[in-house]
Amino acid sequence: MNRLTDKVALITGAGNGIGREASLLFASEGARVIVADVDGAAAKETVRLAGANGGQALAATGDVAVEADVARMIEEGVRRFGGLHVLYNNAGVLWKDRDRSVLETDERWWDRVMAINLKSVFWVTKHGIPHLRRAGGGSVIVMGSVSALVGFTRAQDAYTAAKGGLISLTKSLAIQFARDRVRCNIIHPGIVDTPLQAPYLTDALRKEFETGIPLGRIATPREIASVALFLASDDSSYMTGAELTVDGGFTAG
Repeated sequence: MNRLTDKVALITGAGNGIGREASLLFASEGARVIVADVDGAAAKETVRLAGANGGQALAATGDVAVEADVARMIEEGVRRFGGLHVLYNNAGVLWKDRDRSVLETDERWWDRVMAINLKSVFWVTKHGIPHLRRAGGGSVIVMGSVSALVGFTRAQDAYTAAKGGLISLTKSLAIQFARDRVRCNIIHPGIVDTPLQAPYLTDALRKEFETGIPLGRIATPREIASVALFLASDDSSYMTGAELTVDGGFTAG
């Protein structure tokens, strides 16, 4: 229970879902966690839950798509905890009602999806990696998606394009900063049972997903957070530029 002792981790989108699970898990492993989220109340609740279990965390409120907000949240965390070692780019949106085929998606929603899912990682790494270098190294974790690996008849083309871009960015960062002992890896989850997905997961759609997944079920947030913990820890010290697909076997078929 001490895989992240003496490490400080920034987790974006940490107010609920996978981000909250990762915050609680990282804190239980000894990390001091900067809980970044656009919803201040949700971020504070994650901090409360971490503290109830003996963890240390700080709520940082801001929009990950805005450079000034990202720079401020990182500085708040570094000022509070004295350094930074892990950047977990978890924040993302999948709006099935607004992000659809290229024939249907408005420019407004294309730009917003790209800003949250892709540009945010640009800002977090721009302002976070200098702190990792000063710490002597660290881990950058990027949240991709199986949507970047295969096509779907239910198109979300802005989301898919953003996640595809993250693969290339991950590899570029991995090569650029390897000599600084800064590692960068990307996780490709399949469908996960999160509050973001809940409005769309009707009984019929859930059954459809479960039928198409070899393991026969949708992932829990903790299962994805556990992979992020592995990448944040020294257990993955010889991994960089890697893509980890965590989809219950969906893309293996």
